Amino acid sequence: MANGRSIRFYYDLISQPCRALYIFLEQNKIPYQKCPIALREWEHTTPEYLQNVNRFGKVPAIVDGKNFKLAESIAILRYLAREFAVPDHWYPRDSRRRARVDEYLEWQHSNTRLHCAGYVRYVWRGPLRGETMDPRVAKRLKAEMVGCLDFIESNVLQREARFIAGDEISIADLVAACEIEQPKLAGYDARVGRPHLTAWMQRVKETTQPDYDEAHKILNKFAPTAT
Repeated sequence: MANGRSIRFYYDLISQPCRALYIFLEQNKIPYQKCPIALREWEHTTPEYLQNVNRFGKVPAIVDGKNFKLAESIAILRYLAREFAVPDHWYPRDSRRRARVDEYLEWQHSNTRLHCAGYVRYVWRGPLRGETMDPRVAKRLKAEMVGCLDFIESNVLQREARFIAGDEISIADLVAACEIEQPKLAGYDARVGRPHLTAWMQRVKETTQPDYDEAHKILNKFAPTAT
């Protein structure tokens, strides 16, 4: 199905969903064309981008062939896992194993994604845009993020399994790990004080090298010393 086919991938690696997709594409040797989009220059809001790539005005996005446009990282990951001959562990065909992957992917929208990204947007990105930060709001957002990360440490990561959905890595792990890296931009390291999360993130990193480090170069460049 993938013979002679190339995906156009629109991304900025400062974005955590873009990093997850980048790692997935590279790990599975899916042929694609790199189409970087500079979020800092608002390139994702131009009329050309909105019309020809993603009407929602976000990254990541893909164009498959001449005119199949797809947005939203979870939808794209699932699509690529179905369309290309990737190893089954990424998005298992077995109904129950796939359900376990989907369980995290659905949960993370209003938990990991909401709290980690929300804290970074307010504490790091807002001031870069000249927005005033209220310390009380920052404290509340941080507490919500910490609570979510503590729940992942104690409940999401199964002690008997190496990864979120079992003993093999899946797209759930890519989405989670890239999101949990993001608070480094605001000086917060999610690994500190969370041994299970630390060990799991190391497994994700080691399993997907060298692509994991390559995807996170830009984040690590901008991140201060995290605590």
